[in-house]
Amino acid sequence: GCTNTMAGSVTITINPLPTAFSVTGGGGYCTGGTGVAVGLSGSVVGFTYQLWLSTTLVDAEPGTGSGIDFGLQVPAGFYTVVAIDNTTLCTNNMVGSALVTINPLPTVRTVTGGGNYCVGGTGVHVMLSGSTSGVDYQLYRGTTAVGTPVSGTGLSLDFGVFTTTSTYTVIGTYTGTTCTSNMSGSATITINPLPATFTVTGGGSYCAGGSGMLVGLPGSQSGVNYQLYNGSSPLGSPVAGTGAAISFGLQTAAGTYMVVATNPGTTCNNTMTGSVTIVVNPLPATITGATNICVGSSVTLSS
Repeated sequence: GCTNTMAGSVTITINPLPTAFSVTGGGGYCTGGTGVAVGLSGSVVGFTYQLWLSTTLVDAEPGTGSGIDFGLQVPAGFYTVVAIDNTTLCTNNMVGSALVTINPLPTVRTVTGGGNYCVGGTGVHVMLSGSTSGVDYQLYRGTTAVGTPVSGTGLSLDFGVFTTTSTYTVIGTYTGTTCTSNMSGSATITINPLPATFTVTGGGSYCAGGSGMLVGLPGSQSGVNYQLYNGSSPLGSPVAGTGAAISFGLQTAAGTYMVVATNPGTTCNNTMTGSVTIVVNPLPATITGATNICVGSSVTLSS
C-alpha cells in the first residue's frame, strides 16, 4: 500500500477544430462553358482551406477573415472543403458540398428550305431537318428573331412560308438548362423580278384569203422568251427577246391574241399588257349563172 508521487508533470491542451463554414456555389453549366464557381461562406486568418473533388486536391487558399472564392470549376462532381489550422494542424470538414454538373447542348440539326420565288409569289418554306423534345427552336432573320420559338417534337420542323429576302438561321435551346446550339447551315430567300411589261401591238381586220395581220411587241428583254397565244392556245415556239421590238409574224386565225414572257433561268413569267384582236372579213358573194344566152332568151342568176 505504499505510494509515491512521480517527479515533474505534463500538460494536455485540447485545441479547437477550425470553425465550420458552408461550401457555396456549384450548379450546372453547358458543355463547352467555363464552369461554375465554388466557394466558402467564411474563413479565418491563419487557416488553410483545401478544395477537394472526391479524393483529388483541387486548390488550397489561405483564410482571409471573409468568404473564399475557389474560382470556376469545370470537372463534374461533388466538391468539399477541409480547413486546416496552420498552427495546430487540426482539421475540420466544412459544412455541405457543391455539385457541379455539365449539361449537354441541343443536338445540331440542319436548316433546310429557302430558295427563290418570283415577285408576287407566296414565298418559300424554311425548315429544320429534325428536332428534340424539350428543346425550343428559334428562327432568326439575320440577328432578328422571327415569331415565337417552336417546340421540338422529335421530327422535322416547318417554320412556315417567308417572303422577305434574307438569310435565315435557327438556334435550339433546352428549356430546362437554357443550353443553346446554333443549328447547322442557313436558308437564303431571294426574290426574282418578273420580266418587264410591254404592250401587245398589231391585230386588226383583213379580207378572207389575205395574208393576215402582224402581231408584235414594241420591246423585249434579252434572256426572256415570249410566247404568243390565241385565246388559251399557244402559237408556235417562244420567240427569244433581243432587247428590241419583236414580231410574231402574220397571223391569219381570227381571235384575241396575248403574249406571256418567261425568264427561263428563274421561271418567272409575266403577261404582257393588253391584247389585240384579228377579224377575218368575208369576201362579197359570187354571182353564178350562164354568161352566154341567145337573143330573146333569159337566164336566172344566183348568189
